Amino acid sequence: MATADSLSLFTGLGLSEHKARETLKNAALSAQLREAATQAQRTLGSAIDKATGTLLYGLASRLRDPRRLSFLVSYVADKKIHTEPQLSAALEYVRSHPLDPIDTADFERECGVGIVVTPEQIEEAVEVTINHHRAQLLEERYHFNMGLLMGEARAALKWADGKMIKHEVDMQVLHLLGPKRETDLERKPKVAKARLEETDGRPAKDVVENGEVAGQTLSLMEQLRGEALKFHKPGENYKTPGYVTTAHTMDLLKQHLDITGGQVRTRFPPEPNGILHIGHAKAINFNFGYAKANNGICFLRFDDTNPEKEEARFFTGICDMVAWLGYTPYKVTYASDYFDQLYAWAVELIHRGQAYVCHQRGEELKGHNPPPSPWRDRPVEESLLLFEAMRKGKFAEGEATLRMKLVMEDGKMDPVAYRVKYTPHHRTGDTWCIYPTYDYTHCLCDSIEHITHSLCTKEFQARRSSYFWLCNALDVYCPVQWEYGRLNLHYAVVSKRKILQLVANGAVRDWDDPRLFTLTALRRRGFPPEAINNFCARVGVTVAQTTMEPHLLEACVRDVLNDTAPRAMAVLEPLQVIITNFPAAKSLDIQVPNFPADETKGFHQVPFGFTVFIERTDFKEEPEPGYKRLARGQPVGLRHTGYVIELQRVIKGPGGCVESLEVTCRKADAGEKPKAFIHWVSQPLTCEVRLYERLFQHKNPEDPAEVPGGFLSDLNPASLHVVEAALVDCSVALAKPFDKFQFERLGYFSVDPDSHEGQLVFNRTVTLKEDPGKV
Repeated sequence: MATADSLSLFTGLGLSEHKARETLKNAALSAQLREAATQAQRTLGSAIDKATGTLLYGLASRLRDPRRLSFLVSYVADKKIHTEPQLSAALEYVRSHPLDPIDTADFERECGVGIVVTPEQIEEAVEVTINHHRAQLLEERYHFNMGLLMGEARAALKWADGKMIKHEVDMQVLHLLGPKRETDLERKPKVAKARLEETDGRPAKDVVENGEVAGQTLSLMEQLRGEALKFHKPGENYKTPGYVTTAHTMDLLKQHLDITGGQVRTRFPPEPNGILHIGHAKAINFNFGYAKANNGICFLRFDDTNPEKEEARFFTGICDMVAWLGYTPYKVTYASDYFDQLYAWAVELIHRGQAYVCHQRGEELKGHNPPPSPWRDRPVEESLLLFEAMRKGKFAEGEATLRMKLVMEDGKMDPVAYRVKYTPHHRTGDTWCIYPTYDYTHCLCDSIEHITHSLCTKEFQARRSSYFWLCNALDVYCPVQWEYGRLNLHYAVVSKRKILQLVANGAVRDWDDPRLFTLTALRRRGFPPEAINNFCARVGVTVAQTTMEPHLLEACVRDVLNDTAPRAMAVLEPLQVIITNFPAAKSLDIQVPNFPADETKGFHQVPFGFTVFIERTDFKEEPEPGYKRLARGQPVGLRHTGYVIELQRVIKGPGGCVESLEVTCRKADAGEKPKAFIHWVSQPLTCEVRLYERLFQHKNPEDPAEVPGGFLSDLNPASLHVVEAALVDCSVALAKPFDKFQFERLGYFSVDPDSHEGQLVFNRTVTLKEDPGKV
């Protein structure tokens, strides 16, 4: 059928012209939709209405077994299947019953054929649901989760039209509550934290949805909510939407269960060409966490198929970060472990007429609708000889590739399976000069390792067709690929290429610069791994991409450090204070609690002498109204000492700058209580302190609309401030790199690896509270 005719046919189904043109780029989908529409028109004898057209598009795009197309189209055209829930049930039924013949009576019963849900039934079901939640609705009004009402009503009326239910919910809620008030439009206040216990006995954390804290905390399995809770059980792969079955599927699944014993198996498959970032933390938590929650196992498998970009330090760094987050792989494997098997399967694929050697150059294959390969139909024996010649190094790089005969979801035709690369491999040396691609390698490695749930981010959805096709083309066990949304952060870039530009530009020191959001950078800055895991749990697992505010991650950091970082006192801008009537001939030893809220966690000792240092901002000669710290006539207490100091004399240098203060002291209980207590140090250590702010000034530094000059033009000139001569109390003298402290009134700090004997360096991890000035 001509393109113009197909375009007219598809728009006649109710598709927009843009959607119709996008559909035409996918040859397989286009062919199936044309067949569905043509058959429906024959059955109806008239134009197809938009509701039926929508169902036909859903059927054509989701059906993986073309044998069932005619059967299902007849039900849609006859309006026996007329809602989305019915179509989903029908697709699920044919997927889970791959063998002929279909029991039509059982099919119709499972798909609700013949069941008509009346408006009266919908009205009654919604009324029951609203009455069940009436008290909470009246209290919370429009802040109530209306999705809960929808869900309960749909559960009561499985085959009802979702739009009709939503309309009825909206009408009845409006009748109960009346129009929205101004208070209904305000943001819902945060709910106080509920300390529920997770399955491992640790206190759980609040869930964050769409950037807001949403009520109580949930266990790990509850965090894997939504789509993840619908995962198939091991061996029931064929029940998954989109799974493609063959005559061998059930036998292969039986063999798979014999090998695994029904165990859940996942894998975390990083490419060793860079350092992991915050988005990878979500992937690590999901893969290892899902396996752990189901008493399964998780492999750490390196996708080491591109020797040009792989370095030994990246392998080590990835292993370190997985361990740092608290996970132990069942086994560390490499795609290169399977190079011999992958090559043998490539030869078998050629034998089966499903792959061929091609000589189109890489630039010819880029962009939309590249020209078909003139070598697609070359004889099998010729491709076998040429592929062997590729392996023996008889072709230059780019001169020949092995391509698979399939069309992917995004319309890409015949993806490359092998290419020539004359770069020694870190594990196999010069044994190979051809290397497999991701599209070829990943599903087959999953098959070899008998992965049950191949979890990957959304951008790999377009590879799902090649994933299923390749396993089935070789008649090997086929796992299930499931895609979830990536995790990104505002005010950040995580692209390896862009981080390299930042390093080369001198904007950051290296991959572990604490202003970045690589995992090594977060560790160096002092972020506890538990905080990162808690953040990933709060974000949850959703299909949609999630971009979060950094302050939500920082809130998780404070939660952990508040309970784990012992207190110390430090002064960043020291001002010397001399106590002229110090009550002892020598320094006093002051006992300071490590955690003031829980003194059972112990104390540390600091000296208190006649000379102390306070923050310069804790003194003003001419205080403005509301200033509560040290000033003339306004004494302050010194934390933990039990003493109050009062200003007697200000000593200034030649330029008029305040150099020191002379004060007197008294017992805190010997007079009026001071308005404030400030921190201080005496006989301190000198150290370097690095204070960090956001590296970028705009939320989306990579967005040309927001930052026309590119991300390098958006650097924050105040992202790093180094205090070279800060003072800290001597209780931290023996601290080691990555030890963490709360410097009272200043924030949480971590010892940087740059520290050496006699010179500690501290990174500020986060401030004590979120900066109210942040957007």
